[in-house]
Formats: sequence, structure tokens, C-alpha cells
Amino acid sequence: MKLKKIAAVYGIIVGLMMMGFWIMYVYTGQVPEFETEPWDITLHIVAEFLTSFALLIGGIGLYTERNRVFHIYLVSMGMLLYTVIASTGHFADLGDTAMVMVFAILTILTLISISLIISKREEFELI
Repeated sequence: MKLKKIAAVYGIIVGLMMMGFWIMYVYTGQVPEFETEPWDITLHIVAEFLTSFALLIGGIGLYTERNRVFHIYLVSMGMLLYTVIASTGHFADLGDTAMVMVFAILTILTLISISLIISKREEFELI
């Protein structure tokens, strides 16, 4: 599989996982911050969904080789990098080692993805 397809699939999978994670946690009532910090968590979830949508748009566009999607994909990767770093810190504060490891791995994978995309830019741009 070409590097472009791998990068696209990574964005799509992570975007879907983010949406699924939040839908599951909200639906099952596992977000206590709605009681203690309603504005903070609501806006956080909105930002997470915007990141998910950007990842899906960028990933699907990259996979199907749509013109000018490279820039959307790069922005979505930047959004993802921010959220995986912030999430690592959040779960570290909670003492949840398993989730810290999950988000640390996602941080590393995202950094690798961004590095490869930038270093192999000519393979990604369709403009």
C-alpha cells in the first residue's frame, strides 16, 4: 500500500475512533465533567468532533486522490496532534496508565505520520 493510502487510512480510522469514543462515553453517562465543568467539556467535545470531521474529510479525500485535500489533511493532523498530547496529560492526571500509553502511542504515530507527509510532500500533493 502506498504511503498516501496508509496516511489516509490512519486519518480515517482515528477520526472514526474519536467519534465512537465520545458517542459511547456520552451515551453511557461516563462524562462526569458535564456536572462539574459543563462548558469546558461541551466545547472540548465540539473540538474533538471538528477534529474527527477534518480527519475524515482529509483522509477520504487523500485516499480518493481529490485535488487540494493535502492541506486539509495537514490541518487535521495538526488538530490531532494537539488533542492526543492534551489527552495524554488528561489521563496522566487521572492516573490512568493504560490510557496514557494509548495516547502516547497515538502521539508517536501522529508525529511519524506528519514527518512522513512533510518529507514526502510531492507524493501527497495533487495540485
